[in-house]
Amino acid sequence: MQQSAAPIDADRFAELSTGILESISEVIDGKPQAVRTALIALLAEGHLLIEDVPGVGKTMLAKALAQSVDASVRRIQFTPDLLPGDVTGVSVFNPVQREFEFKAGAIFAHIVIADEINRSSPKTQSALLEAMEEGQVTVDGHSHALPEPFLVVATQNPLEMEGTYALPEAQRDRFMIRISMGYPDAASEARMLRQRDAINPLDRMRAVVDTAQVRQMIAFARAVHVSPAVEEYAVALAQVTRNHPDLRLGASPRATLQLVRAAKVWAALDGRAFVIPDDLIALLHPVFAHRLIPSRTIAGARARGGADAITAILDRIATTVRVPVAARA
Repeated sequence: MQQSAAPIDADRFAELSTGILESISEVIDGKPQAVRTALIALLAEGHLLIEDVPGVGKTMLAKALAQSVDASVRRIQFTPDLLPGDVTGVSVFNPVQREFEFKAGAIFAHIVIADEINRSSPKTQSALLEAMEEGQVTVDGHSHALPEPFLVVATQNPLEMEGTYALPEAQRDRFMIRISMGYPDAASEARMLRQRDAINPLDRMRAVVDTAQVRQMIAFARAVHVSPAVEEYAVALAQVTRNHPDLRLGASPRATLQLVRAAKVWAALDGRAFVIPDDLIALLHPVFAHRLIPSRTIAGARARGGADAITAILDRIATTVRVPVAARA
């Protein structure tokens, strides 16, 4: 059993979170929003999916987040021949004891980097489902608890890239947040060329928090207040996606729960002890977009911007769903 962490106050939370953000930003230059969102996934007890073309820093962000925490970290390179047992572990017969022993897989770490997750088969991708939802894996009828905190940071290339497999809907829904890195601006790219000519910035990184401090920060964020009116607003946002004519699959109840959890961390990072509607709107795209499936009409237009259609739908939802009067206070 993990011991509960001692409580911290707002000043200590701000000090620790600022340290993490500054540490990661030394490696990921010019992407403050991506860095902040990655931290939100950690502190909201979710999982992070980073999707973009090769070479824009997806794995670098995942590694930087992992190295900022003094915790066990493992990296799994997902390939077509990777097996589910390589991820979760297998039972191996011990001839001396004459019984089967469980050999833990690479999933047994505080932070797991699932690199290029969509280059493995759906069967192997699905090996992460129980771990991401319940914090445990079950092999041969025996459940094995994963360490706390537990975070999966997965990177994936766009589906149009050769040799990729689409993540199953259930797998996508396990990820609290999806972000894209995008290309750096010209100044940041030039600075990268100068700084990384002789040394890898990851080599200079040092952990700024340990697992006990992360658990303290998680507990602090959990205590952020969400009024009934804000909860109703979150539910209203999700319900609109379920009834939208251009969407074949809307946001799940899990998505609503994770939107509120992420909003709590967003508020805490802003120095507030309560969630406001703007927090939900700020996280609507990273929490909802990857869970939505467009209608056949929009899906057929994918080459003409199906992903952009999802963005446009969420933009309209954000401006048309009425904010409860009580939530504005």
